[in-house]
Amino acid sequence: MTSSAVPSFYLYGEPQRSVAEGFVHVESLDDRSRPSEWTIRPHVHRDLNHIILIAEGGGQMRAEAETVHFEAPCLLLIPAGIVHGFAWHRESRGWVTTIADSYLHHLLERDGDLAALFRHPHAVTLRADDGADAEQGIGRMARELGWAGPGQRAAVEAALLSVMVLALRHGALARQSHGGSARQAALVARLRERIEQRFRQREPVTDHARALGVSLTALRQACALVAGTSPAAMLDERTLLEARRLLLYSNLSVTEVAYAVGFEDPAYFSRFFTRHVGQPPRGYRAAKDD
Repeated sequence: MTSSAVPSFYLYGEPQRSVAEGFVHVESLDDRSRPSEWTIRPHVHRDLNHIILIAEGGGQMRAEAETVHFEAPCLLLIPAGIVHGFAWHRESRGWVTTIADSYLHHLLERDGDLAALFRHPHAVTLRADDGADAEQGIGRMARELGWAGPGQRAAVEAALLSVMVLALRHGALARQSHGGSARQAALVARLRERIEQRFRQREPVTDHARALGVSLTALRQACALVAGTSPAAMLDERTLLEARRLLLYSNLSVTEVAYAVGFEDPAYFSRFFTRHVGQPPRGYRAAKDD
């Protein structure tokens, strides 16, 4: 994505900078939302993930091209690298927990069930008592982060995991997770990382398999079991994600978008986009404000 398409922040409104490996941050929802008239404009965090508790109120979340409406109590989960913005109901109340991507991956390696939480942005509706439990857990995190006593890191992690497990179980996300061995899951993670770095080069799947040191068959099997899709579909999905972002959030022409995502022929890009999305790029862009 070009830097002009959508702003990239550290925390919202703060210039991008490096993220400490174990970074966890908690702040009140209205710290940044009230000064912004309860509207957070679309932006992206390169290395930070959000768990946002809406304890009172509600609103809508724009995540890439999707709009999600929600009411309290609920948890909003937004993975790093996702363009997102919010329009809160006035005087909504809640907490924004932000987690370094490297630290989150450390937690996910220890319990693969939790990976379902951050496969895509979504809202998990809670019962009232679960909302209270989530707020208690986030409150414990906030208190622990406010001092440097013995066992602080363990206490923060315990509170964070309690909120994540609540979201996982309440959203029944564990039942949506795919299978595969730990080795296959690691292979798919390496493929996703390589796709993120190189999707604009439009390389064939065989090149990715060769670079990862596995056969094409082994790569396809791992993707089918772990991700429920094929390597080719994963490549196309990443290209389409970038194309949607540029069409929604930049002023690039359709031809410039085609070149930006690695197509040499803009007409072929338009056919590719139309086949997958169901409407041509210009029509998709024109419908963004509907």
